[in-house]
Parts: sequence; structure tokens; C-alpha cells
Amino acid sequence: MARGNTIVGLDVGSTKVAVIVGEIGLDEQLQILGFGTASSTGIRRGAVIDIENTVRSIEEAIEKAEQMSGRPIEGGYVGITGTTISSLNNRGVVAVSNPEQEIAQEDVERVLQAARVIALPPDRRILHVIPRQFIVDGNDNILDPVGMLGSRLEVETHIVTSTHAAIQNLLKCCERAGFHVQEFVLNAYASGEAVLLPAEKELGVVVVDIGGGTTDIALFEQGSLWFTCVLPVGGDYITSDLAVGLRTPLTQAEIVKKDHGCTLPALTSDSEYVEISSVGGKDTRRVSRRTIANIIQPRVQEILGLVKNQLERSGYQGLLPGGIVLTGGAALTDGIVELATEELQRPVRMGYPEAVGGLVDVISSPVFAAGIGLLLYGAKKRSYIREETELLSWKGLISKAKKIFKDLF
Repeated sequence: MARGNTIVGLDVGSTKVAVIVGEIGLDEQLQILGFGTASSTGIRRGAVIDIENTVRSIEEAIEKAEQMSGRPIEGGYVGITGTTISSLNNRGVVAVSNPEQEIAQEDVERVLQAARVIALPPDRRILHVIPRQFIVDGNDNILDPVGMLGSRLEVETHIVTSTHAAIQNLLKCCERAGFHVQEFVLNAYASGEAVLLPAEKELGVVVVDIGGGTTDIALFEQGSLWFTCVLPVGGDYITSDLAVGLRTPLTQAEIVKKDHGCTLPALTSDSEYVEISSVGGKDTRRVSRRTIANIIQPRVQEILGLVKNQLERSGYQGLLPGGIVLTGGAALTDGIVELATEELQRPVRMGYPEAVGGLVDVISSPVFAAGIGLLLYGAKKRSYIREETELLSWKGLISKAKKIFKDLF
């Protein structure tokens, strides 16, 4: 476990494992102290396929993060994704238990527990029950009903689930690497914490995190999650197409994608050439950037088309004034914002981590959006727990004062 105000996030992706260490400063701002990354070879499409390799990657990333931050790492918040993720919106209703009809924290906990009562297959587990709004006696759009008066308390929630096996496999890898899991957090939810502005979350906005093996989608409205989805496609598919189209090894194709890739051929030129090694590495040849862009564009269009289909199938009827925010490693490909604007017919911007200090100049990249989001999620969780503890302490003091006053008079 991280000690004091230190928070650790572990992002186990299909292409990389990242461990990020942060600390909550005196001004309540999150300061990045250090990070470590390692190549990921035991994860495919967000799921563990090789425990030993995944454990080694986590251990390597932890060691690098400890060296940079100077802090021992024992555990923290872990991002989770994969095609086993699914979600739904559900409601819970309870009667207020207090005879004076004042809503207490216990009532909130009961109504959230009521919302958890859903028919799930035996192999699935609930990851998140996220309240979207509370309703007191028919009055909606309430964010915190504690202290209000009413007889009936309702809640609208967004529930995220995954298979038991997927959760347990990732948990086993973390524990074998000596990393205690405080909580699993949906990657798309974490990315939204890092790259979205509060005003965007309130109006309606979609985060599209294009990772190596998956593309995570999260739609936020009224400050909370409304829809989530994970697609089994990502940057690795672009790399595979380049490897086949250019007849080059996957490692070389990945370098070409990162250093010379572009999603719009119109932004390139036939006079721009890249030296590419062939399979076997004996020969090299020159390929134009336009040829590379012509290979990348159809795959990115396919990914964006799947995103569009999921948003249409979600049932969301709003206008999404916040538009689309792209993040993740594959989102760094040149021209993707322009192509996404054309394909999705909505305003699109690149999402960079916000509201953090420290080593932000080194780590402020869409590549680390989910990892930094895990720290911000943990910081909010600690702030909430601290506020609840202080509230209970005040309630205890008030209760004692009332008892003393009653005994005296």
C-alpha cells in the first residue's frame, strides 16, 4: 500500500505496462513524483494471456517507478479493460429510514445497494456502481441528498461489470508482482478523469481511448458516466496492416507508425520517403509517407466507424456539445483529429492529462491518460473518505454534547 498522501496507479495495457506515482500536495493538487514503463507481452486485447510475462512486465515497471520517485511501491489502483467489460444503467429505490425524514448517509448506501440488485450470469462481477443522479420525492438532478428531507429516495446509476475470470487473472498477476490492488478502475473512466474538463462532463462528451489492443469508449453527461464500451481493436491492428502492406517485421512496422504514420494521405507527399527493412532484415527499401498513410487510413476509419456505431446503439439522444476527446497512444497519429471530425461528424480534440503538477511536462501525453486518471480517481476517493470521517467525527461530538446537555437539564 502507498503510505501517507502517496497514490499509485498501474495501467496494464496490451503494448505497455505503466506505473505512475503521485502525491497529494498541501494545496490538494496531485503532484507526479515518478513513473516507470515496460513492454507488455502477456496481454492481448486487454486480457491476460500469459501470467509469467505479465508479472515480469509489472515488476519491471514498478522497479523503474520506485527508482524515479524514491518511494517504495506496495499497491494502488489498477486499470482494467478488455472485451469482457459490459455496462448498463439501473435504478434503485428505498424509503428514508429516519422518522424525521432527514436523509442520512446510510440511506444513500442502501439505495446504491438496491441499484446493485441486477440479474447477472454467475461468471460476472460488478466493478462499479456509479451514481448519476439522486431523486428525492420526485425532485431529480440531486448530486448529494444527505441532509435533505424526504420520504422516498431514488438513484440512477451506471453499472460496469466484467467476467470473474478476467478480474481474477489480472489480480493474480498483480499479487505475484507484489502489488496490492486497492481497487480496479475501468480504463475509460480513468481516462475521462484525466483529460476532461468539468464543463464537458456536465454538457455531454465522449472519451475515445485508442490503446494498443482495445478502444475504450466512455460517454459522460451531467458530470457522470452514462455509457461505456470496449472495442477489440486498437493501434496493434494498424501495426499489423503496415507489416503486411510494407512486408516488414511488426517491430519495424510499429516504429514506422509512431515516427512516420499519418491518417490522411492529403497531409503527406510522395516526395517524403522512409527507409524500411524487409522481413529478415537483409534488405531495405524506400517507401513514401503517402503510401504509409494509404495503409493507415482505412484501418483508422474502421475503428472510428465502430465507435460511431456504438454511440448510435447506446440509445443516447443528447447532442454531446462537448464533442469527442481522443486519447491513448494511437491517438497521437498525425491527422487523426481531422479524420475523426469528418467520420464522427462532431467536434474532436486531443485529450491531454489536466489538473496535475510535478513531472507533468515529462508525462503529459495521451499515452499516460489512463495512468494519471487512476491517480486522480484515487485522490478523489481519499478526499471523500476523509470528508466522511470528519463528518462522522462531528456527528459523534454533537451527539455527545446533546447527551451531556440532556443529563444536565
